[in-house]
Amino acid sequence: MLAALHDRDGRGRFGGRARLGIPGNADDWASVARQLTEGLVKGSERRGALPESIVAFLCQDPKDGESAREVMERLRPLAQLLRTACGALDVPVIEALCISDGRFWSYCCPSAQCCPADGTPMGLPGTSVLAAAATYAGLQIRGSLREFRARLIPWETAAALEQESALNAVSMALIPRILDDESRTVVATETLDLAHRVMRRFADSTSAAGAPGLSGVQAVSGAASVSGALSADLRDDELLCHDEAATLILGLQDRTTRDRAAEWMEGDEAGPALRLWRALARRCVGPYGEHAAAPLTLAGWVAWSSGDELEAREALAMALGADPGYLFARLLHQACNEGLDPESIRRCLRKERVDCAGAETIASSASSASPVDAGGASGAASTPSTRVASRRRRKPRSTGSAASHAGSRPSGTAGTRRPRSTADGSPAPEAPTRAGDGTGGGTRSRRGAGRHGTKQGET
Repeated sequence: MLAALHDRDGRGRFGGRARLGIPGNADDWASVARQLTEGLVKGSERRGALPESIVAFLCQDPKDGESAREVMERLRPLAQLLRTACGALDVPVIEALCISDGRFWSYCCPSAQCCPADGTPMGLPGTSVLAAAATYAGLQIRGSLREFRARLIPWETAAALEQESALNAVSMALIPRILDDESRTVVATETLDLAHRVMRRFADSTSAAGAPGLSGVQAVSGAASVSGALSADLRDDELLCHDEAATLILGLQDRTTRDRAAEWMEGDEAGPALRLWRALARRCVGPYGEHAAAPLTLAGWVAWSSGDELEAREALAMALGADPGYLFARLLHQACNEGLDPESIRRCLRKERVDCAGAETIASSASSASPVDAGGASGAASTPSTRVASRRRRKPRSTGSAASHAGSRPSGTAGTRRPRSTADGSPAPEAPTRAGDGTGGGTRSRRGAGRHGTKQGET
C-alpha cells in the first residue's frame, strides 16, 4: 500500500491511498509498482494536490516454513521498485516498511538501534488511544486480510472437482449461444433471471434463520464476526447448485450481462447480491480462475457502494490478480483508492436501469399490439410477415385518415409504418431514400410495398 503525504503550512496530513495485492510472480513486480505509483500520484494531481512524499507499506504473512524476517528480505526488491517508480515521478519515498507476523522492518533506516535486524514488535491491538476511541464510536475489528480473502478464493476441497465438471459441461452448451448474436440476448435474460432466483433464495434463508440482527454496512457484508461469516458462506454454498453456479459464472463473462448485474448495488438487493458474487468467486475453480474476475469485481463494487472500502479494495485487487487486464476492475480499483464518491457511478447505473426497463416496456407493448384492418377495427393477432403482406394489398388512405391512424401507433414502430398519402390519394415519400421517385402512382405503390417488405426483413 502507498499513502500520500501532504505538507501545507507546516502541518502534515495523509492524502490518497493506493493498495494492490502483492503478485506471487516477482516478474510482475515492476509493472505493479509502476501502476500503483502512477495511480496514486496522478490521482492526487487531478485533485489539485501533488503529494510531497509517500510512505510504502508491504504487508504479507509468512508462508509455510517461512519466517517473518525471510518475508522482509524476499520483498526487499519490491520495496526498491516502489521507491524507484516514485522517484521517477519526483515524489520521494520517505519510509518503506515491511509488516509481517506482528513485527515490522524499515527498508530506509540503516540504524540497528532504531530498527533491529529481528524487527520491531507492533503494539498490542486495542491498547492505543485510537483503538479506544474507535470502540467508543461503535467501530469493530472485522478480521485480517487473510480472512477476507478466504471468503473469495476458489475451493480447494473435493467439491471443486464436481464444480469443475459442471463448468466444463455448461460451457460446451452456453459459450456458443453467447457468441451467437441472435441468442446472446436470450442468454443474458436467462442469466439475470437465475441470479434473481438465487438472490431470493439467499434472502429467504437468512430470514428463516433469523440472522439479520445487523444494520448498515454490516448487514450488507454479513461480516459481523469471522465465525459468523464462515457459517453464512457455508450456508450459501449449500443453497447454490453446481450447475447454477456454472451457468452464472459463464453468463457473467458477457460484458452487457455483467453491467446489468452491477445495478443490484443498493437497498434490499445489495446484501443478497454481494453474497452471490462471493459464492460465485469461490466456484471459479481449476482452469476457470480467470473467470473469477467478473464476480470478484461485482463483489468489490457492491461492497464499495455499501460503504465497505476494506472488502472492496481486497475484492478488486483479487479481480486484477485473476485478470490484470480486466478494465472494469481497474477503473473501480483506481476510483476506490482515490477516494471518489461511488454515488456518481450509482446514478449512471440507476439511469441505465430505468432506460432498459422503458425499452422493455415499449418492446412488450409493440409485440402485443393487434393489427388494424382496412376499416380501422382491431383484428386478430397475426405474425409480422402476415401483417406486412396485408399492408401490401391495402390501398393508400387519405391524408386525414393516415394522420389519425398514425396518432394511435406506439413509438418505435417506424420500420413497419404505412406510407402517408397526399391529397390526391398517391403515396407520399417518407424518407430521403424514397424521394425523387418519378414513376407513376401505381408503380410507386408497388415499390413502396417492396421497400416495406425489405425493411421488415432487416429488423
